[in-house]
Amino acid sequence: MYILMVVIFVLGYAAIAMEHTIRIDKAASALITGVLCWTVYVLGAQGIVDFDSIPAYISEIFFHNPGHSGAPTIAEQSEIITHYVTEFQILEHLGEIASILFFLLGAMTIVELIDSHEGFAVITDRIRTTNKRKLMWIVGILTFFFSAALDNLTTSIVMISLLRKLIEDKEDRWLFAGLVIIAANAGGAWSPIGDVTTTMLWIGSQVTAGAIIIKLILPSLVCLAIPLLVVSMRTKGNVKRPMKSEGLEHYTNPTTPKERNIVFGAGVAGLLFVPVFKTYTHLPPFMGMMLSLGVLWVITEVLHRSKNKEAKYNLSVIGVLQKVDTASVLFFLGILLAVASLQSAGQLQTMAGFLDESIGTSNESGIYIISMVIGLLSAIVDNVPLVAAAIGMYDINPEVGHFFSQDGLFWEFLAYCAGTGGSALIIGSAAGVAVMGLEGIPFGWYLKRISLLAIIGYFAGAFAYIIQESIFHL
Repeated sequence: MYILMVVIFVLGYAAIAMEHTIRIDKAASALITGVLCWTVYVLGAQGIVDFDSIPAYISEIFFHNPGHSGAPTIAEQSEIITHYVTEFQILEHLGEIASILFFLLGAMTIVELIDSHEGFAVITDRIRTTNKRKLMWIVGILTFFFSAALDNLTTSIVMISLLRKLIEDKEDRWLFAGLVIIAANAGGAWSPIGDVTTTMLWIGSQVTAGAIIIKLILPSLVCLAIPLLVVSMRTKGNVKRPMKSEGLEHYTNPTTPKERNIVFGAGVAGLLFVPVFKTYTHLPPFMGMMLSLGVLWVITEVLHRSKNKEAKYNLSVIGVLQKVDTASVLFFLGILLAVASLQSAGQLQTMAGFLDESIGTSNESGIYIISMVIGLLSAIVDNVPLVAAAIGMYDINPEVGHFFSQDGLFWEFLAYCAGTGGSALIIGSAAGVAVMGLEGIPFGWYLKRISLLAIIGYFAGAFAYIIQESIFHL
């Protein structure tokens, strides 16, 4: 059963990676994988779980009756193990998983609410230049900071919408879209709310918001700046803008400039408030996100209370919830459940031991190598299970040097590598997959035109972090 869990996980992982080939949504594959891994674990728990490793208080709770005395029998041990797996281990992981999912649901709802009010036009309408080089840097930097404040997936969708208003030629737009992927992933890596993997590390207390921003903003900026510099040096001329036209939603869901500014300002402020809330209250991040969502909900209700029912509905939280990518939330649920089962059964600890023996995590070189390998692997498979696996493999342990303590070298460098390494392939990140679907960019075109740029930027940022650590010892 121990090996069968790994086989199921690998097969599920393969189905997720080949989502577009087998034409089955990765959320379905992830949910099946997560449930099957736990099912196999429970059915084979007697041969996997060491009874002596179960905390004594669990046995005491299970046998809390006056008539019981002595050591438990084999049958009783088997029952205790099943009880331990189904009542303690899975519920313990469920609390952590739910915290991540509620956080994501709140963030996605806030962003959709801003978008339904055309709030992002507050910034995008101010871009006037048609010079390719200038526009390239404007789009790149805008994406970089948007991604840190929102998240890389949402930012990539917003920026593709922007590019369609700014660039008519498909080839030019694809080039800019490729840079958007790099910029969105780089921008998300240094922010606690910019990328799912960084959010997972932040929620799990592997990193703190202030430290991750200070330590990773420079390497992430280098990761973007080098590809931008290379492309802009060999690019010249102007882009041709498409003829301006208003979409149907502009007429069916009209918003005034005042309403756009209020919702955009309140929404972005709410997202930025989340890490501040966690820092001062020590409550989980999803609590701050729910508070921000609730406040924005009230603001929009007040703003549109005099409008007719149909217009009000389309601009309300209830209305935009239909646009939230629920499939992505279910995907995270499935994959995090699967990884949690491997953590509980011990496979991840075995993998950690193998890495310690083959590469070593007792020195900086080993830490750097392991993190960079994980980053490059995230271009082939999703970075969420990779980081979840790393969290399961290594505990927050200040006694093992400073590498695995909170804000330790391993966690910080892992956040950078897992966040930016996926840019190497268009299917390697949520931002890339979204852009691929929206623009129809072929896998081969991205591999030929963008992948090398992304890899150069990835290693440049990694070396910037290493140099930063060696010089300043931040």
